[in-house]
Amino acid sequence: MQGFKTFILMLTMTFLLLLIGRAVGGRNGMTIALILAGVMNFVSYWFSDKIVLSMYKAQELSETHKVYWITKKLSEGAGLPMPKVYIMNESQPNAFATGRNPNHAAVAVTRGLVELMDDNELAGVIAHELGHISNRDILIQSVAATLAGAIVYMANMAKWAAIFGGGRRDDEDKNGGILGLLAVSIFAPLAAMLIQMAISRTREYKADKFGAKVSGNPRYLANALRKLESYSTRIPMNASPATENMFIVSPLAGSKMASLFSTHPSTAERIRRLEELN
Repeated sequence: MQGFKTFILMLTMTFLLLLIGRAVGGRNGMTIALILAGVMNFVSYWFSDKIVLSMYKAQELSETHKVYWITKKLSEGAGLPMPKVYIMNESQPNAFATGRNPNHAAVAVTRGLVELMDDNELAGVIAHELGHISNRDILIQSVAATLAGAIVYMANMAKWAAIFGGGRRDDEDKNGGILGLLAVSIFAPLAAMLIQMAISRTREYKADKFGAKVSGNPRYLANALRKLESYSTRIPMNASPATENMFIVSPLAGSKMASLFSTHPSTAERIRRLEELN
C-alpha cells in the first residue's frame, strides 16, 4: 500500500512538471518538460550517488576506520551487500545513504557525527541508513529530488515568461496568459515540495524501525536522534535544499522557514515511536 502511495505521489510530481511545460510553451513546452523529466530521471538513476557525494566533497573511508567496521558488521547482520562508506568534512552531525540499489549503495557520515556519537549511537544512525538502502528509498528520494528540482527550474521559466511576454496564445493552446503562468510558477513548486515531504516522512519512520532492529536496541538510534536534533539546529551546514530529504535529520534545521517545510517528521515523534519498540 505504501509503495502504491509513493507511485501516485511521483506520478503527481511528473504531472506538475508537464503542467508547467504546457503553461510556458503549450504542447511543445509539455513535450520539452517530458523529455527533461526523462533525462533527469536517467541521470538521477545512474549518477545521483556520484553527484551528491561530489557535492559534499565526501571522501571514501579505508577499512581501518571504525565507521567502516560498524557498517560492515551491521550490513552482514541485515543480509545486505557492504556499501561504500564516506565521510564529509562537516561539523554538523548528520548522515545519508545514496545509490540506485543495494548492490550500488553508499553511506556517508559527517566528521561531526563521528566526533559526537559513541559507537552504539553510530550503529543506530548507520543502521537507519542501511534501512533506506534495504527499502530502496534512496532511489525514490533521489528521483523525487530530481523532479522537484526540475519543477522549480520550469517554474522559474514560467515566472520570467509571465514577466516578459505572458503565455503562448494560439488556436490550439490556451495557457491562461500572464495570470496562469504566475499561478503555476507559485503553486507548482509549493505542491512539489509538499509531495516530496510526504514521500520522505513516511519512509523515515520505516528506516527508523529497521535501524532499531538491526542495531540491536531502539535506544541507540533514539539517543542519537536526541543529539542530532540538538546539534543540527546550532551547527550550520551549507547543504542544498534539493538533498535535504536524503539526510537522517534536516541539515537546514537551523532555518525557521526550512523547519516549517521540512522533509522530515518530528524528531520527538520519531524518538517516541522508537522507545515504544522496547
